[in-house]
Amino acid sequence: MDEKTMVNDILAGVKASLGSYQTAISETENMQLRQTLQQIRNNDESFQYELFKTAQAKGYYKPAQPATVTEIQTVKTEVQ
Repeated sequence: MDEKTMVNDILAGVKASLGSYQTAISETENMQLRQTLQQIRNNDESFQYELFKTAQAKGYYKPAQPATVTEIQTVKTEVQ
């Protein structure tokens, strides 16, 4: 497995875990557990962003083109 595949696989895994943490946090009543899950999520978000920057710098990941002002306005209008 090459480096690009491994980096993208890790990014996908972290993205999935962030969603799972969010679900667990929103369903947790115990404040100590909730805070622990939030800290783990925050650490994973930081890790994901650092890995994303590395992947982008190496050309492994190319984000979508930024939306135009017209596209943004269209979406805003549709959701209001």
